[in-house]
Amino acid sequence: MALLSIENVCVSYDKVEAVHNVSLSIEAGQIVTVIGPNGAGKTTLMMAIIGLLKSTGRMEYLGQDLSRLEVESRVGQGLCLVPEKRELFHDMSVYDNLILGSYSRQDRSQVPQDLDGVFDRFPRLKERRSQMAGTLSGGERQMLALGRALMSRPKLLMLDEPSLGLAPLIVREIFRTIASLRETGVSILLVEQNARAALETADYGYVIETGEIVQSGPANTLIHDEKLIAAYLGGH
Repeated sequence: MALLSIENVCVSYDKVEAVHNVSLSIEAGQIVTVIGPNGAGKTTLMMAIIGLLKSTGRMEYLGQDLSRLEVESRVGQGLCLVPEKRELFHDMSVYDNLILGSYSRQDRSQVPQDLDGVFDRFPRLKERRSQMAGTLSGGERQMLALGRALMSRPKLLMLDEPSLGLAPLIVREIFRTIASLRETGVSILLVEQNARAALETADYGYVIETGEIVQSGPANTLIHDEKLIAAYLGGH
């Protein structure tokens, strides 16, 4: 059974359909990427899965019908979204932002251990634990957003454009971290315009254009598709 399975999902803004009949699945421990141009419907799809946008079609997570769960319940079941804008609390410290990531957890006993784990994964956050989040660099903010998400102990981590606005060196560091999360058993749904970095990291990929999936396959196959390279991977 897939961790997440969606079939024929459609999402509309008023009368404009932004996502049309999208189907995809994610297995436990898998990294899946959805690549496509800006405005293709990637973020809209993420927002529908977490429950911030209404959708039609079927979405099942851990065998449950997601349409029956409110956003808080989806988060409580291990769904976690790191949005494109990261949405940190800029006037709060790195430490306080991380602790807020654990708010949905019922068992608090392992929170200190998980905090140490985040600091081990992101040493720069440990150095800046008392610093206000709003004073961090772009790369450090993305690390903090990832660390805060990990504090919720997610089963499925959804990352919306984690490379956005970051220097190439930082992008490589972020994607190395994303790849390493596979070792923790976390499944990842990654949406990106940086198609090459996403496909190099993922197990499986979907290509979305104007709200529809137009191609899919193993990531190491897609990255060698000449037409796909010409359309999406040139310049990255």
